Amino acid sequence: MKKHFAFSQLPALCLASCALLPAIAHADFSGNIGLTSKYLFRGGVESDRIALQGGLDYNHASGFYAGWWASTLDYSYDKDGNDSSDGIENDFYLGFSNEINGFTYDITLLQYAYMHVDDSNQTELNASVGYGAFTVGLSYMLKEGWWGNKGDIYYYLGAEFALPKDFTFAAKAGFFNYDRDDNSKICYPDPAGCGITAKSAGFRHLDMTLSHPIGKTGADMSVTYAVGGDFRDDSKVDNQLLLGLTYNFDF
Repeated sequence: MKKHFAFSQLPALCLASCALLPAIAHADFSGNIGLTSKYLFRGGVESDRIALQGGLDYNHASGFYAGWWASTLDYSYDKDGNDSSDGIENDFYLGFSNEINGFTYDITLLQYAYMHVDDSNQTELNASVGYGAFTVGLSYMLKEGWWGNKGDIYYYLGAEFALPKDFTFAAKAGFFNYDRDDNSKICYPDPAGCGITAKSAGFRHLDMTLSHPIGKTGADMSVTYAVGGDFRDDSKVDNQLLLGLTYNFDF
């Protein structure tokens, strides 16, 4: 949307921009872009073909941050059953992180916004605590949608270790508590309470990733093996192997 300002507004705009200068001076802007042979989300395959991914981040010295991340998908969905395989996931988030006596904490509000995938926009509240190489966290779903019920809780335990020769090993185990009161979107075209959620809790996935920088290019390559658990309908999450390439840059 284009905005047109009258000359009388310039002093106010100057005051607003001048007030922001100290904050911007203590902020970092960065971005990333990459490819992955498959896109997995909590063990589930969101794209079974090469996916293009990337994002932008704003990080302030105070601990506040905000950003956007996106990925291509190999499916789309609408209520008429059309599938053009051109869905796009957009994640918008803002949060605050800090450190106290060696412990780190992070609180994030995240909005999933999908293109060409109906009834899938979701909102989550995420919180985590870390110490040393280890992090524990959870994500609480705040609204109903096609891929989850309000009240679903995703728990995870993560660890990351530096290895010789600039290699890094990371692992992440995820678990779910499922709200079994299935909403009308997850049940579509059946009415709410259709019983898709067959279990209240369970192990979802274990991702193990080995990564290494590509010289001094700012890019990293990675290989991930994901061990699958169970979906909410008690079907099996397949084991997966995927390759990744990511380039990180600063503004």
